[in-house]
Amino acid sequence: MPTRFHNAILFALYQFSVAASILLLPFAIATRQVGFTLPAHRVVNKLEQTYETTT
Repeated sequence: MPTRFHNAILFALYQFSVAASILLLPFAIATRQVGFTLPAHRVVNKLEQTYETTT
């Protein structure tokens, strides 16, 4: 059973991953032009699902 502390940590990680994805957007666009895709969306989606499941 998740505690409030656990939920707070998951929420903070989710928010951090969203912020990091936004900050890495120019780099992601540049790497996509050379044929490499950053899988940042997987991290954000997984943390979102985990947070939603625990709340």
